[in-house]
Amino acid sequence: MREATVTRREMLRRGGVAVAGVAASVMDRAASAAPAPILPGLPGEYDRFDATGLAELIARREVTPGELLDAVRTRVEALQPRLNCFSATFFDRAEAQIEAGLPEGPFRGVPFALKDVSHQLAGTATTSGSRLFQLSVPDFDSTLVTRYKKAGLVLFGKTTSPELGLSPTTESALFGMTRNPWNLERTPGGSSGGAGAAVAGRILPMAHGTDGGGSIRIPASCCGVFGLKPTRARVPLGPTTLEAWGGLVACHALTLSVRDSAALLDATSGSEPGSPYWAPPRERPFLEEAKTDPGKLRIGFVLTPPTGVPVDSACKKAAEEAAKLCGDLGHDVRETQLPEQCRVVDEVNGTIVFVSVARALEALSAARGRPILESEVE
Repeated sequence: MREATVTRREMLRRGGVAVAGVAASVMDRAASAAPAPILPGLPGEYDRFDATGLAELIARREVTPGELLDAVRTRVEALQPRLNCFSATFFDRAEAQIEAGLPEGPFRGVPFALKDVSHQLAGTATTSGSRLFQLSVPDFDSTLVTRYKKAGLVLFGKTTSPELGLSPTTESALFGMTRNPWNLERTPGGSSGGAGAAVAGRILPMAHGTDGGGSIRIPASCCGVFGLKPTRARVPLGPTTLEAWGGLVACHALTLSVRDSAALLDATSGSEPGSPYWAPPRERPFLEEAKTDPGKLRIGFVLTPPTGVPVDSACKKAAEEAAKLCGDLGHDVRETQLPEQCRVVDEVNGTIVFVSVARALEALSAARGRPILESEVE
């Protein structure tokens, strides 16, 4: 009879013991056979809610922001040694943020982590996964971080990235290898791999990511979570960098639910002063768009890349199954081929990225007054 009166607060506290046991007895099993990540973290009621749901619990005073932060801290302590998905945590700063009072935003009290690339949180290092920048500690918040705080998110840590966000896997000389919670021998993808692993491992329901050539979408695929790369300039990059990789880079998040992604985009989108361009204003909130029937769509899918790279049979099967699902939902779905010009696009994109990286390293070299050594970069 006593179990029937367990409160959400008690559930969160009890889960602290259980999560340690889960992390200590990790089983090596294939992702295809697992109904849930093999590192589910804190079992019980927490896993029923996305970020929107957690914010609703706080609004109803069924849990407090501090209690949610403690639940996340328990998960980080248990799972970080296995996943290595955080480059830094600062729960003391998060506690101070709560104590100072949180604004009445859509995600008031929900724990959140920043990707350790591009964006600044005053007083914390932004390493970009590189030994070159491990001592780079800004004294200001980036525009996006200011909007995250205004939305009520509680910032407690930074997630791992490969050096300068350049790899589709997340591993670096500075922080080591980040692992996929579905199978610790697999990569979570990159470059927002730490964010993907943290969300898939149920440490938190959503985490910040950036995407220039797939860095949100690749981890979303590898980790089985939702990832959206918005239109460029939809989410601010500044104030220090108003454009990255010639406009290829966009910022948003990896989330457990589509509605979280839409609501977060509503909270953070909009132009900023100095940006070289801006995204067209939305017709209605993205959260409403996520609930709206799209009608009949025309969808093309590709099984043979123009680069000639062989496609694994499992990947081909997944694409075919996704296409069939879309067809079953009433959409016009057809297999198509990408044009040969895509090869040229790939080459041009590569040049843009290489030049951007070279400029960043040259700027650092000039600022510190000495050249960058080959031994300092990967």
